[in-house]
Amino acid sequence: MVAHTVTSFDEELAAIDRIIRDMGHFSAAMVQAATVALLEGEQDMARRVIADDAVMDARQRELDERAITLIGKRQPMADDLRTVVGAIRIASDLERIGDLAKNLGKRVAAVDKSPASQTFAHSIESMAELVQHQLERVVDIYIERDAEALVPLRADDEKIDVQYTAVFRELLTYMMEDPRNITACTHLLFCAKNLERIGDHVTNIAENAYYVMTGSQLPANRPKVDETGTQPSLA
Repeated sequence: MVAHTVTSFDEELAAIDRIIRDMGHFSAAMVQAATVALLEGEQDMARRVIADDAVMDARQRELDERAITLIGKRQPMADDLRTVVGAIRIASDLERIGDLAKNLGKRVAAVDKSPASQTFAHSIESMAELVQHQLERVVDIYIERDAEALVPLRADDEKIDVQYTAVFRELLTYMMEDPRNITACTHLLFCAKNLERIGDHVTNIAENAYYVMTGSQLPANRPKVDETGTQPSLA
């Protein structure tokens, strides 16, 4: 009877892990599609990204329901409880990443193949690729339960911050040179900030995953190199 209960509990934890994995890969695909839509003016693709956010919301609700049921039914302790609560937190970050990808999609119509989007296509694309790689990697590391790999991954958030600062300064200069670029560049600034915020959520996932695996917190003084001095609200 005890063995059967343990097996059932492990299966329920595995089901939660599968939802985390699916949400992670789905949100990474949303980021990629939103970036392509932004840089190529693909309105249909942007609309699909916006619609896909509902899928992320539904998966988060499914995980929350499974986790709450599991806590109520199994009353997990110590490591098991940490795993369930950690999964809820990670799913919340992944859902927020879906929101940010949706926000990218919403700005496609405003940018729509403007000269600014073509000029800064490489910078935005490079930043998005790094963010997408980090997102896919952190989810894979969590599923593999490789705590040590999370330490350098979290530190790599600095690379995203550096790229964001560079894009911010380039766009600001472009706007100062020709005020006609202000509208498109402002939207691109928010897009770059969305990507930087996704990087922050990846860092949150890494920190929560590390705690789930080890019971310890990563050092609080992680690198943060946003030198723009701005923190616009993107909710």
